[in-house]
Amino acid sequence: MLPATLPTISDAELTAWRGLSYASLANAVLRKFIAADDIDAATLTKLTGDAYTEAVFGSAEITPISSLEKYASGLHLQALSNGPTLAFKDMAMQLLGRLFEFELARKNATLNILGATSGDTGSAAEYAMRGRKGINVFMLSPAGRMSAFQRAQMYSLQEKNIHNIAVDGVFDDCQDIVKAVSNDLAFKHAHNIGTVNSINWGRISAQVVYYVRGYLSATSSNSQKVSFAVPSGNFGNILAGHIAREMGVPIDTLVLATNENNVLAEFFQTGVYRPRPSKETFETSSPSMDISKASNFERFVFHLFNGDAARVKALWTEVDQGRSFDVSQTPEFKGSRERFGIVSGTSTHADRLQTIKAVYETTGRLIDTHTADGVKVAASRIKPGIPMIVLETALPIKFAETVKQAVGFEPALTAQQAEMMKLPQRVVQIAPDVARVKEIIAAA
Repeated sequence: MLPATLPTISDAELTAWRGLSYASLANAVLRKFIAADDIDAATLTKLTGDAYTEAVFGSAEITPISSLEKYASGLHLQALSNGPTLAFKDMAMQLLGRLFEFELARKNATLNILGATSGDTGSAAEYAMRGRKGINVFMLSPAGRMSAFQRAQMYSLQEKNIHNIAVDGVFDDCQDIVKAVSNDLAFKHAHNIGTVNSINWGRISAQVVYYVRGYLSATSSNSQKVSFAVPSGNFGNILAGHIAREMGVPIDTLVLATNENNVLAEFFQTGVYRPRPSKETFETSSPSMDISKASNFERFVFHLFNGDAARVKALWTEVDQGRSFDVSQTPEFKGSRERFGIVSGTSTHADRLQTIKAVYETTGRLIDTHTADGVKVAASRIKPGIPMIVLETALPIKFAETVKQAVGFEPALTAQQAEMMKLPQRVVQIAPDVARVKEIIAAA
């Protein structure tokens, strides 16, 4: 799903938005996607005001920008990971939980949320939905492929509306199950199935907000441009940046950073999209990006081919049958870098270790493995006079073992986090089986 046409952000609006709080900016941006007869002005103001507070995100700025200039001239970091689960997914999920609860109460309805996570979406969704009326969450995760901290965040939750399902396989297996259940329309309607993965348009629109905030924070005039570097596996985070750019935010370049699972980087460099099977998906030290079939990429290709749905459907027929496609010789791909401003690169485990160490030694700032992928790929793509903002996608405590390899010590746990790591964990482990997942949903 995509809007038939994207709304635009005018120069006058950008100027007026410079003085807004994050909550007010979110209200203004989201109003462009939400009709007044869907959510009235007073309700949307309350929902955004409740979601984006200092109490939830640790600072009044919500997504503060800090300098990494001592590491690389022109480089900056936008903190997106100060929410309840210490990952950027909280930026959308904290709002989405409130939106869901509002809408369900208005309709006197219930919702079974089915999702797949490579680490951060799951905990963010569960923390946003825990205990909310009318909502059950069924979250699939790849067994043994998340960090110990990520597992503890999810599996230690005891709320009865939270159901964790560990799947023997990789993230793409989990994602395929979610798609299969969602494509069974009879089951979906009978059990009121909804999603919170990055395929949920509400999440993408909420993520557009922090690109607007990042731009406004890094500039003093709308004549200036910025670039963003985005660690990405499922293409949802950078898709929001693409949407912001298409809406009129003066973004020069969007730098897509992948880990060793570099299907997306390969596409933007060659025009070949080659999703890989589970057995060829590497287990890496930036596990939230261990994805070889990106859900949101189809949306970008729809824009690439100017909304030609039949053409996109033909390409994804190939993908769904386990094949690749090559659009390298099309005029649309040949003109895509100039048109969309997307460049790409790959970072390895050795790169992550070196980058975490170097950033810490030069700036005193610890970054996590995924953010390190972003910093590594961004560093060689900085243009003079254009700030390069790396999106911080998680805090280093979530990947403490790798951080220790890089700097010689683990980030300190807070007392609350240390207690969480000791809690009993509640999870069901299954083979990658669509029917079994349906049984679990039906029995809840």
